[in-house]
Formats: sequence, structure tokens, C-alpha cells
Amino acid sequence: MDNKFKKIFITGGAGFVGSHVSEVFFENFKKSKIIILDKLTYAGNKAYLSSIIKSKRVKFIQGDILDTKKYTKFLKNCDLAINIAAESHVDNSFTSPLRFTKTNTLGAHAFFLECVKNKVKKILHISSDEVYGEKITGTSYEDQLVNPTNPYSASKAAAEILINSYKYTYKKEIIMVRANNIYGIRQFPEKLISTSIVNLIKNKPIPIHGNGQNVRYYLSALDFAYALVMLVKKVNRGTYNIGSNYSEKNITIAKTICKLFKKDPNKYIKFTKDRLYNDKRYSVSSEKIRELGWKSKKLLTDDLPMIIEWYKKNYKIFKNPEKKI
Repeated sequence: MDNKFKKIFITGGAGFVGSHVSEVFFENFKKSKIIILDKLTYAGNKAYLSSIIKSKRVKFIQGDILDTKKYTKFLKNCDLAINIAAESHVDNSFTSPLRFTKTNTLGAHAFFLECVKNKVKKILHISSDEVYGEKITGTSYEDQLVNPTNPYSASKAAAEILINSYKYTYKKEIIMVRANNIYGIRQFPEKLISTSIVNLIKNKPIPIHGNGQNVRYYLSALDFAYALVMLVKKVNRGTYNIGSNYSEKNITIAKTICKLFKKDPNKYIKFTKDRLYNDKRYSVSSEKIRELGWKSKKLLTDDLPMIIEWYKKNYKIFKNPEKKI
């Protein structure tokens, strides 16, 4: 089966999620050439690929997904293209919404056009569970209509609609995935977990939007990457939710991290003005992918000590984490 994908192209492959996917695909497809495109914005770092970057099987290209001339020739004869490149921090989408549309929608569209031109055989697009919108009770299924509630999720939903049309117009094999909140090492300190850890390392308070009662489900970056491996091996088309069964309120996550640092939550948690709109809860059903044999194996509460240790050793690599991007 490994020989099926002789050449794999990954956008955003040096970012938080992308670097985990790049490593896992490198390990699982040992005869494949892995081509990684990354703009190396504030959230990406070539050092995240240190375990694979020197391999003759890996080609790294620094470039913007919209700068198609930079990478189009490398898409030729690709068996699989994975689009992970994205602006992903919801807070930033409220202040710079056009930047999100540019990368997440137009960038994805430009990339898929190049895939068509170069006759890429299979395309895997990474979307988000946020396209479903708020889910106060119950779970969201793949056949549910999207209902984005912020500029980030709207840009991802718009990309989905464009890309889905390619199944019909160009008869392409396209797999779409929508995942929970992904956690792990290497995440830029702007999301709840990474910000909480880095702030406590620097003896600063943890900022919590609103009252902290918002609920999120958490999925390991490694569990996510292995789910993608299973999908490209077993299916050719379709939309798949990828999620864990573990959910928690934001305030509880912050308190748990304070406890691991042996710091008083009452002193180190600071409630701040809420987002312009802050979904109370997201929840997706993963029944469809579980029927293929996948299930999440890792648990956030078990992984937190390891993640904290990684940040203690590496937090200085982040450039101006307090700066508004």
C-alpha cells in the first residue's frame, strides 16, 4: 500500500499540525517522496521538521500557497496532495478577516487549481469542526449543513464549497476532514493550552474569554495525523469528522494547568472581555471514521505534563508571543 503514494505534497507542513502530519506520513510511507510547502509565518518553524528534513526523501519549499509559480512544478505526478496551510486563530479573524479569506479560501482554491492542472490523483483537505457552528446539545454529523459563526470558520466553509465542486467538475478524488480542537507540542502560544503554559512559565496570568464556561473537545495532533493516514489508505472520497470523546470547559483546562504548575488559579486566571461571538460548544460525531477502525488513543490530561516540559525547554523559539498578529 505504501507504494501507492510515491509522491506526497503537504502545504503548511512546518506548522503546529502540519509538522506532526509531515512526520507521521514520512514514517508510514517509507518509499514516498515528501514535498513540504510552508510560508514560515509566526506559527511555522522549519526546526519542527528536524527529524525528517535532512532525508533525501524530503523536499522543503518556503512559499505562500497563493504563489503558485513557487511550487506548481513540484505537484506534477503527485499521487497525494494534503492542504493544511491556514490562518487558524479565531481571535485574529475578528481583526483581520480578509487575511483569513485570502489564505483559507483563495489560497485553498489556488492550490486545488494547481492540483487539477498537474493531475494530482488524490486530494486531502483539512477543514474544521467550527464550520458546523455552535452545538449547544447533541453532535454534528457530516451531512449537516454548515453554519459558520466567525470569519475563520466562514473562510473554511467557503473553501469547502469551492473544493467540493471539484468532485463533480473535475471528477477528482477528494477527502475532506473536520477535526476537534487539536492539541500538542509546537503550538504557537495564542490558543488556550499553549498560552496558559507559556504565561505560567513567565509567571504571567492566563487570559480567559468571558466566564470560561465554553466547552471544547480536544484531539491529539498525533491521533489526528494517524487518522489521516488511515483515510488516504482506505477511502477515495467523502467528508469525515475526526474527534475525541474528551471535552472540557475552558476554565477547567486553565485550572488544571495551574495545578500542574502548582500555582493558585485565583491569582493566575484573569477573565477578559469575550470575543465578538464565542460559540458555547462544538461537538462532532466520529462514527463514520470509527467504522474504518480509527479511534483516538491519547488523552489531554495524560499528555499535559509532557507538553508542559516541551514548552519549558522550547518556549523561547516563539517570536514575540505577546504581540498581536
